[in-house]
Amino acid sequence: METPLIVAKNLRKRYRMGEVTVHALRGVDLTLYDGELVVILGPSGSGKSTLLNIIGGMDKPSEGELYFGEKSLHTADEKELTAYRRHEVGFIFQFYNLMPNLTASENVYLAAEIARDPLDVDELLERVGLANRKEHFPSQLSGGEQQRVAIARALAKNPRMLLCDEPTGALDLATGIQILRVLRDFCAGFKKAVVIITHNAAIAQMADRVVTLRDGRIDGVQVNPQPVAPEQVVW
Repeated sequence: METPLIVAKNLRKRYRMGEVTVHALRGVDLTLYDGELVVILGPSGSGKSTLLNIIGGMDKPSEGELYFGEKSLHTADEKELTAYRRHEVGFIFQFYNLMPNLTASENVYLAAEIARDPLDVDELLERVGLANRKEHFPSQLSGGEQQRVAIARALAKNPRMLLCDEPTGALDLATGIQILRVLRDFCAGFKKAVVIITHNAAIAQMADRVVTLRDGRIDGVQVNPQPVAPEQVVW
C-alpha cells in the first residue's frame, strides 16, 4: 500500500467577520499521494482556497488533523511551517507575483537559492519553453510566459508537492492548455503531487482524481481511470 503524502482528517476552519462566524471548511477528509494530479473543483465560496492554504501550511485549521508523511502540521509552530513551505511545497497562483526588476532566469534562481536540493534552473526554463526568453524581464513577457516563469520558480525548489490556485484563470484557452501540459508533465515526469483548484470543470478531465467541494464539505470524489491530455480537454 502506497504511503500517503498528505492526510487531512475532519478539517474545519472558522473565521469571525464582525458578529458573524463563517464556516469555510466543515469537516474535510482528504488524502494525497506522490505522482498524482488532483483537481479540487467547486464554485466561489466552496472552501477551495481555504483548503489549499491549510494544506500548504499558510493557515492552520480551527479543528482537525493534518499530516505531511508522519509530520503533524496541525500542531506545528510557525518556524516548522515556514520550513515546510520553503522546502516541501511549491505555490502557483492566478497572478504571477514575479519580481519586475529581475529577469526570468533571476526570478527562478531566487527560489533555487533557498532550496536544499534545487533543480537546474536552465533545464527548467527549457522544459517550460522559455530557454530563449530567460534574459527578458516580466514586462517583456506575455501572460502565459510569465506564468511559465512562475511555474519554473515553484519547481526550482524541487518540492514534494505543487499547489496551484486557478493557474489558468487569467489566460486565454491556448495558453491555458500550455500551462496545464507543463503541470501534467511535471507530475508524471518527476512523480510529484500536483493539486489544482479551479471552478472550471473542463480541467477535471485531465486529473487522476477530482474532489468536488460545496459549502465547505466534500460533495464527491471521482477517479479518472484514463485522464485525457490537456490538448484533448473538451472545453
